[in-house]
Amino acid sequence: MTALRSPSELLAFIADGLDDTALGVVVGSPAVVVDLSEPFETQDLLRSTALLSTLPVVVIGISRCGPIDGSAIVGLDVALCSGDDASSPWISCGNALDETLSELISKIEASPDASVALGQLLRVGERSSASEAVIAESWVYSLLQGGDTYSRWLDARSTRTPRSRPDSSVVLIERNDNVLSITLDRPEVHNAYGTRMRDELVEAFRLVGADPTITKVTLRGAGPSFCSGGDLDEFGTAPAPVLAHSIRTSRNAGIALATIADRVEVVVHGSCVGAGVELPAFATTVVAHSETSFLLPEIAMGLVPGAGGTSSIPRRIGRHRTAYFGLSGLPITAETALSWGLIDAIDNSRFETAGGPDE
Repeated sequence: MTALRSPSELLAFIADGLDDTALGVVVGSPAVVVDLSEPFETQDLLRSTALLSTLPVVVIGISRCGPIDGSAIVGLDVALCSGDDASSPWISCGNALDETLSELISKIEASPDASVALGQLLRVGERSSASEAVIAESWVYSLLQGGDTYSRWLDARSTRTPRSRPDSSVVLIERNDNVLSITLDRPEVHNAYGTRMRDELVEAFRLVGADPTITKVTLRGAGPSFCSGGDLDEFGTAPAPVLAHSIRTSRNAGIALATIADRVEVVVHGSCVGAGVELPAFATTVVAHSETSFLLPEIAMGLVPGAGGTSSIPRRIGRHRTAYFGLSGLPITAETALSWGLIDAIDNSRFETAGGPDE
């Protein structure tokens, strides 16, 4: 288990950045945990997190006495506390703080490069525009595609038989007066997000951007889920990472959606995984069915979110909760998503059947 240190102990350990040996020990671990359960000097925490801010570590703060107010905690990457219903940036762990911390560190240690990259991306993205953050994310995503964790994940899938690729449109568009309806239409694979769907969405969003007479856009998914995330059959088939980065940033649905976000409402249901979380978060309004679940699975694959999530999600729920959401690899419910601000409303009446979305 990663050692717990108070802010003063952590500051002494890293010796104000002057002791290269101590800093080397810190860098040798993908996670640093600072215990905020007892009274501490604000300046000690601020100085410690400032020194760690440029290092490849995830900085986790814990509090056994509930959430702590104040600006001292802004330098943390994740903030965990005991109790219930803590406000941002805290993650409420109830009576399971130790278990939550242990599981989180286990996930980080299992995929250290991606975990550290996510923390660093979120720090940089906090000071960047939405489009700048997407570009930084794409570079990191390409870099991690050359990593050992991603290679092992791909190898474990090598025996799978890929499905046939779609040979017809996977995004349906319908206009009624000034309203444009966009529907993801690969229900047989829960609207898995592949290159064809990405390109057709970009085209649709750019059409809206060029036509001011379209005053409202509604984005939905056909079938049992809004979007199950990246099409796993396409993983490992991309061109060289540098070329893949060029393609992602020139045909990026997140960037295109962000430019028209004030006109877009996304209605989600079922499983929202990866891109199914990342893209809706760019929109001004997101409405969910009460049984919707949300998941970011990329860290376990050795990657970071790749559809703009490190840009869109923290602008809704904050950098700290985004880090926990991505690092933990755990789903959250519609109720939690609403309390965090990931969605704006839960409204089952927006779906065609009383029991939920069409099957």
